[in-house]
Amino acid sequence: MLVATAAVLVPYAVVAAFSPAVFLAGAIGVGGLLLLVLADAAASSRRLVGVEIEAPGIVRLSKRVQGAIELRVKSVGRSFKAIRFGLPLPASVTSDREHFRMALPKADCWYKLKWMVEPIDCGKYVLDSCCLEVPSALGFWWVRRLVPVDSEMRVYPNLRRERKSAAALFLNRGDYGGHLWRQVSKGREFEKLREYIPGDTYQDIHWKTTAKRQHPVTKVYQIERTQEVYVILDSSRLSARRVQVPDTDEQVTLLERYIGSALMLAVAAESQGDLFGLVEFGSKPHLFLKASRGKAHFDTCRNALYTLLPEEASPDFDELVSFVRTRLRKRALLVFLTSLDDAAEAERFKESIPVLSRHHLAIVNMMNPEGASPLFTGEPAGAVAELYGRLGGHIAWRKLHELELHLHNIGVQFNLLDNEHLSADLVTQYMQIKQRQLI
Repeated sequence: MLVATAAVLVPYAVVAAFSPAVFLAGAIGVGGLLLLVLADAAASSRRLVGVEIEAPGIVRLSKRVQGAIELRVKSVGRSFKAIRFGLPLPASVTSDREHFRMALPKADCWYKLKWMVEPIDCGKYVLDSCCLEVPSALGFWWVRRLVPVDSEMRVYPNLRRERKSAAALFLNRGDYGGHLWRQVSKGREFEKLREYIPGDTYQDIHWKTTAKRQHPVTKVYQIERTQEVYVILDSSRLSARRVQVPDTDEQVTLLERYIGSALMLAVAAESQGDLFGLVEFGSKPHLFLKASRGKAHFDTCRNALYTLLPEEASPDFDELVSFVRTRLRKRALLVFLTSLDDAAEAERFKESIPVLSRHHLAIVNMMNPEGASPLFTGEPAGAVAELYGRLGGHIAWRKLHELELHLHNIGVQFNLLDNEHLSADLVTQYMQIKQRQLI
């Protein structure tokens, strides 16, 4: 349009300056160009009406991993030499291109468009439209249109790093990883009835069946192999602090690190034939997923956790204990992922946990606070400020050590886990409990 306007208007303006008689002819020429431009706009206004776009209903992506959004494009009754597409992506999803240009050489045919994206945060995002742009018939205008699409992007935690750190635990290599071991004791899970054999103890005789059949019948037990494992996630303000992701410059919340480790524990429980469940709480319990197994159950757990964000409220351990106590009747392994370096919250936890520890095997895990270590460990302090910092770390370590002793006396394990090996340490704990048949 600019070129055409310059080609018509500039020459007539120059000539009209020296010859007023040409002014009328120039005005007619400019008016003709204006009518041509308006006619082009009117004729091309519906140029993109027949273009249809289909997007998948759900696009599953992993955080910090490049993935593709596959679109299907069709033009009804018209072909295009070039058409430009644009996706209004959310701020948490990046792409290496702002637009995509392709041709639709045949009408009424579906064409595939693969748009590569990389999400930087977990969550659920809606993709509700796609932008289209083509030149008008005479090239004076750009014709644009928003085509509605209905797609949902689900960005899950990236478990590749956790799988890599815990991969050796699933291998059978000598003394490391999961392998077969000799089962100790006969177990207490009923398997079947059989005829009495000399040497069977009187405690194993099934007296009701013995009276009915008029000869001794013995109960046979087996080792309990299918146990229930529950991860109890703390999504309160205690889990809102940020920590460094190992081997990267990225910082995430404690809750996000706990979610990745919980999903890895679900994979480990599945490999051992156990049932995996979830409890999530903050100011009150929000989520309870009954222990189960299988891919569908794992997807349910992942879908329940990937949008989870920390609350601003303090945890309510009393309500949590009541909630769990009323829903879990069978003895289970309860793996707490929380932070108890707050003295007030630790005291409340100590008062609440004995109700659960009498009926279940409870393990409390928290991330080791930075700098929390005995005073006289590591290299000598180089300055007075560093000495005071180490003294503060020693006080924090001492309080956590006292908490560990108290919980140990009531049958609750307490562990400080390293940030770098969080998932691997959690899976190792579970493997050791299985080997020792504590549940």
